[in-house]
Amino acid sequence: MAGWNADTGAGPLGAGTITLVEGSSFCISLQNGDIHPELPHGVFFQDTRILSRWSLTVNGQVLEPLTAETKEPYRALFAGRVARSDGYADSPLLVERLREVGVGITEEITVRNYSLDPVECVVSLTVEADFADLFEVKEARIQRHWDQTRQPDAGSLTIRGTWQDARNGIVVNAAGADHVSADALTYSTVVPPHGHWSTVLSVMPTVDGTGPVAPFTHPAPGDLSPRDRRRMEWVARIPALQMGNRSIERTLQRSYDDLGALRIEDPEHPERVVVAAGAPWFMTLFGRDSLWASEMALPVDPSLALGTLQTLADRQGRLVDPMSEEEPGKILHEVRLGVSSGLSLGGKPEYYGSVDATPLFVSVLGAVSRWGFAKETIAALLPNADRALDWIRDYGDRDGDGFVEYERLNDQGLINQGWKDSWDGINFADGTLAEPPIALCEVQAYVYSAYMARAWMAYDAGDTAVGDELTDRAAELKKRFNEQFWLPDRGYYAIALDKDKRPVDACASNMGHCLWFGLVDEDKAPLVAEKLMSPQMFSGWGVRTLATDMGAYNPASYHNGSVWPHDNAIIAAGLVRYGFVKEAQRIATALLAAAEYSDGRLPELFCGFDRERFTQPVPYPTACSPQAWAATAPILLVTSLMRYDAHVSRGGLWLDPVLPEAYGNLHITNAPMAGGRITIDISGSTASVQGLPEGMALHRGHRPWMTELVEQAKLRKEG
Repeated sequence: MAGWNADTGAGPLGAGTITLVEGSSFCISLQNGDIHPELPHGVFFQDTRILSRWSLTVNGQVLEPLTAETKEPYRALFAGRVARSDGYADSPLLVERLREVGVGITEEITVRNYSLDPVECVVSLTVEADFADLFEVKEARIQRHWDQTRQPDAGSLTIRGTWQDARNGIVVNAAGADHVSADALTYSTVVPPHGHWSTVLSVMPTVDGTGPVAPFTHPAPGDLSPRDRRRMEWVARIPALQMGNRSIERTLQRSYDDLGALRIEDPEHPERVVVAAGAPWFMTLFGRDSLWASEMALPVDPSLALGTLQTLADRQGRLVDPMSEEEPGKILHEVRLGVSSGLSLGGKPEYYGSVDATPLFVSVLGAVSRWGFAKETIAALLPNADRALDWIRDYGDRDGDGFVEYERLNDQGLINQGWKDSWDGINFADGTLAEPPIALCEVQAYVYSAYMARAWMAYDAGDTAVGDELTDRAAELKKRFNEQFWLPDRGYYAIALDKDKRPVDACASNMGHCLWFGLVDEDKAPLVAEKLMSPQMFSGWGVRTLATDMGAYNPASYHNGSVWPHDNAIIAAGLVRYGFVKEAQRIATALLAAAEYSDGRLPELFCGFDRERFTQPVPYPTACSPQAWAATAPILLVTSLMRYDAHVSRGGLWLDPVLPEAYGNLHITNAPMAGGRITIDISGSTASVQGLPEGMALHRGHRPWMTELVEQAKLRKEG
C-alpha cells in the first residue's frame, strides 16, 4: 500500500526551499519567494493549503533568486533580481520580499532601481487557492477539486471554495493595486533612479468561506508585530545563556527560537500551550513527539509539558473504535484539523495508533511532578494516569505476557506504531520484516518508567498498596525483559519481539532508550554502550538508527541507518545515567558540531554516512525543520552533561557538570526553579547557583532516579 500509511516520509520539497512557521500555520516556498501548486508548497492554516500559487513577476519576468534569509522562524527576507531584456547579465532592478506568517501571511514587496534612469515597472502577483488537504499536498495526490468563486474588488480579491458540505475561503488585501482580476493583482509604477517602490499585501483565511478568521495586524512603523510580541514574551520567560563555545551557544539559542515558534494553543483552553511536532507536515499535537519534546524542554519551560499533558488528558481514549484505533485510556497519536476523512489516519481528526504515547504520558507526568507545580494540579491528572495504566494492562498487553505490543486495527492505520513508524522500520538482522504483534524494546522501558513514576507518586501520597503493586509489576517487567530481549551471543538487546515472541535481532538504536529509564541490567550496560559507540553504529555525527552490518541498512533511509538528534540525545542521557560520561560527551559533541552545517538548527534527521567519507552531515531530503524533538535535543544534550535536574518537593536541585572543556564556561540566568528564577555558573566541574528559592538546596551527584526513590519508600515502609 503506497502513501502515508505505508511510509511516513514525505516527498522532497525541492532544493532551496524556505519554510516559515508560527503556531499551527506554516508557509513553504521557493528561494525567490514564489509558491507553485505542482510542488508541495503553499501557505497552510489548520491543515489546509489556503494559498497554492503566489507568483511574482516584474515586467513579465520571474525573479532570479539571490538569497533568502530566515530572520525569525516566522519571518524571511527574499532578495531577487529582474532579468534584463537586452541580454546583459547585471540588472539594475532588485526586488525584496519581506514575508511573515501568522494566521495567513503578510508580505512587503520592494522594488529597488539602481540605474541612473527611471524605470517603468509592471508588478504582478498570480494567486491561486486550491484548499487542498495537507495529506493531499504531502503525498502529491490532490483528490478534491473545489467549486470556486472569485470576487475581485478595488484593492482586494476574495476566493471562496465549496466541496460537499465544506467551505473555505481567503481574502487577499492589496491596497493600491491598479488592477485586480480573478487570478492576479497588478501594480503599474515608475521607480525613480536610485529610488524604490513598495507595497504591502496580506492573505487571510475566512470562517466557513465568509468573514475573515482574524485580521492580520499590520504594526505601525516602529511597532512590533503580534508574532514579535509573542516571541518577546517567550524570551522573557525562558533562560538566557552565554557559553564560551559560541557555536554551541548559537545552536541552543536556535533551539529556543524554534521551540517558541512550535508552540500552539489548545483551541478549547487558550491558556494551555503545547508543542507541535514539527514543520512542515506535523504542525499539530502529537502524543509521542509532543511529550518527548516537552520533557526534554523541562529546564527551559516546565509549563509546556504540563500543557501537553492536560491537553492529551482531555482527548484520552474513552471507547473502542477500530478505525481510529481509539481504546479506553489510550493517548492519541495525532490531531488533524479540517482533513479529508479519506486521507487522514483512521479517517478521523484524532488518531490513536501509537503504542508508546500512553506509557510516556505517565512517565512525563512523573517528571513534571518534580518541577514544583501545585499538588492539586498534578493530582487532577492522576485519574488519567491510572486510566493509561489500565490501557497498558487491558489493551497494550494483548496476550498477557507482560510486554506491551502493537498491531494496527485497520489498513488505514500505521503499520508500525513506535517512534520508528515507517513501514519497514522494524526488521531482523537479515533484513526480513518483523510481523506483528510487535513488542518494541524501548516501549517496555517506557512502561517500566510509567510504573515507577506512578508508584513514586502513590508512595508520596501515602497509598502504599498502589505503590507496592506497581513496584512489583516493574520488577517483574525488568526481570523478564532482560531474559527475553537480551541476545548474549551478540552483546545487545533485540529491537523487539515478533508475533511468535522471537527476538527481532537487528542491532538498532532503540536499546539506548532503555538506558535512560534504567531498564538495563548493570552487567549488560557496558556491552550496550560499547555496541552503540561501535563503528557500525556511530557515524561520527551520531548513533545510527541501524548498524551498518544489518541487512536493511541504508544510510539514506528514514529509519534504517539514518541519524536522529532526539534519539541520540536520549541515548546520551542514558549513557550518563549508567556512568558512561565519555561516550555521552562524544555523542553530544558530534551532534552539536553537525548543527554548525545547518545554521545552528538540527533537523529531524540526517543521513547515516560515515564522517570519514563525507566531511559534512548529509541532509535527508524530506527532513522536517524545525522539528520539536530535534529542537529540544541540544537542550537535553547539554543539561545531561550538566547533570542538571530538580525534585522540588524534596527541596533539591542537582548539578554536577561533566561538560567537555571545549564547551567553555557556561552562564545561565532566568532559569525557572520552584516558582522562582535562578542563575547558574559552570566553570569546568565547578558549579554555583544564585537565587535558589527558600527550601531548595544545591546537591552534587545525580538527582535520585524514580527507581531509587521507590526503593527508599519501600524500605521506609518495611522499616
